[in-house]
Amino acid sequence: MNIKPLGDRIVLKPRQAEEVTKSGIVLPDTVDKEKPEQAEVVAVGNGEKVKQLGLKSGDVVLCSKYGGTEVKVDEVEYKVVSDEDVLAVLE
Repeated sequence: MNIKPLGDRIVLKPRQAEEVTKSGIVLPDTVDKEKPEQAEVVAVGNGEKVKQLGLKSGDVVLCSKYGGTEVKVDEVEYKVVSDEDVLAVLE
């Protein structure tokens, strides 16, 4: 990957939305699906706030739905967000 975030920015790779609900209902492709809130951390900037968060590549995080900027590099979609758009780390 050729993206290196600057300052307090984080590069995320959104996870795919579930195709089956918890109750087992299969969602067809025609259903409007919400943007995924879970994403995998791909790269972290070297800003002070990001260092305090302690994020590293491979972490799975919850992020705000409409925050950040979507970019496409080598046919892969990423989301570049500020440290403020990361809400929680999933363990």
